[in-house]
This record gives sequence, structure tokens and C-alpha cells, in this order.
Amino acid sequence: MKISLAVLTYNWPDALDRVLESVATQRRMPDEVLIADDGSGPATAAVISRWQRVLPVPVRHVWQADKGFRAARCRNKAIAASSGDYVILLDGDMLLHPDFIGDHERFAEPGFFLQGGRLKASIAESKRLLSGGRPVFAPWADANFHEFDGTRRLYAFRQPLLARLKARSHNGGRVMSCNMSFWRQDLIQANGFDERMEGYGAEDRELAARLENSGLRRRGLKWAALAVHLWHNSRAPPDVDDMDLPNNRLFHATRTQKITRCENGIDGHLASSQAPSHS
Repeated sequence: MKISLAVLTYNWPDALDRVLESVATQRRMPDEVLIADDGSGPATAAVISRWQRVLPVPVRHVWQADKGFRAARCRNKAIAASSGDYVILLDGDMLLHPDFIGDHERFAEPGFFLQGGRLKASIAESKRLLSGGRPVFAPWADANFHEFDGTRRLYAFRQPLLARLKARSHNGGRVMSCNMSFWRQDLIQANGFDERMEGYGAEDRELAARLENSGLRRRGLKWAALAVHLWHNSRAPPDVDDMDLPNNRLFHATRTQKITRCENGIDGHLASSQAPSHS
């Protein structure tokens, strides 16, 4: 199985550098890395250029102009440019356990897409990691285990047998595109992310809803596919479920109308996906 790793980034080259360093430690390397760049400047391009010379797999810089938060469109461009059978989505602030890619591969199964979690490093721990420290994957890690969108202390270590048992019954919990994976053909059939969704939030939940509406099932990964999330100020609104937010209204329509395919999605990029990407 050929695996494409798509890493979303925006103007945080120090974090991206550490992410790509963790990619280099993978026991099962991805077959290609695509940097989905939502309009970063030259410092990010320099980091990518250096890792293009270091990593033993192709690294593509898929860039779009900075016109605000357009994660949906940016990820679509990277997925369109990918050549793998299977696509893992990652945010550019996530440091990977050495078995991260291998775990996604082990649990990949037709009819399913996978939802991983994130150990949310504290401010102090994030500073240590950005300075070159090694991430800790253990219940005693310096992480904010109490936060609603972070991995609980119980799951903060890798245990393949427990992961296998949990995956049989766990539906994935909260949708977070910082650590998800899909069969590429399933994404193409759903037309990827809905590019009407700009600004923070709901574009990943809306995609997951369309995939589930089409009959796919979401499987949660616990004790597997571990990654540490670097602390940063959040762009999230005070109430991420506020129905006055345009993205949430689109998400609600997808759920209530059982929509399986968006109109403004990845198909707008497939024809040009083989064109040279910005670097």
C-alpha cells in the first residue's frame, strides 16, 4: 500500500522542522510527503527545501496564496497532488511517535477511515520540544490531559493489542483532521473538503459526516498513532458549535440532508495536480 502524508502548515517553520524530523524517525516511512501550505513565507519554504534533500522519500511543497484561513482548499490541493492509495492528514504542529505511520497502515481497512488523537503538550513542554527535546509518549508526559480535545492520560502510551481491541468498538470520538487517515478513493468520491468552508472550524467534521452518510465508518485509534501537539494560541471561536457561524450551518445541512458529496471540492484541483508545485 502506498501511503501519502499530507501536512498542513502556516507560518510556523520551527514547528514544521520538528514535525519533519519526527517523520524521519518513522519505522514505516510514508511513500511521499506533501506540505499543504496555506500561504507561508520564505522561512517555511527554506525548511521544506532542506528536508527535500534529507528525507529518503519525495517531499512536495503544495502552496497557495495567503487569503485567510483556507485549510479545506489547501488540503484538497495536497490530496489532489498525492499519488498514494492511502492518505494520512497531519497538522504542522504534531510530533510523531516512530510507529505513527505504521499504526495508520495496520488499522487501514476498506469501508473505514481512521481518527487518531493528540497529546497536548504544555507551554513549557512545547518550548522544550521546539528546542530539540524528544517527545514523551507516556502517562507521565508534561501534557494537558484534562482538555476536551486532547488524548487522555490512559491512552498516552502505545500498546498495539489494546489498540486492536479498542478499535473494534470505538467510533473515533471527536473529529480532528490533525490526525486522520482515509483511502484516497473515498476522498475523491466525496469530493474532498468543502471549499466554501473558510475560517476556523467544522470543515473536518463536515467531511466526516459526508463519508458516514455514504456508508463509511469512522474508527478511533487509542494506544496507537500517537502524536504530541505543540502548544500555541488557538484560533477557535469561544463557542465552536455556534450555529451563527457559516461553517457550522453547512455542517448542519450535511448532517440533516444526508449529503454525500460537496459541489466545490477536490475535483477543481485534480486536472492540475501534476503541475509543478511552489517551492
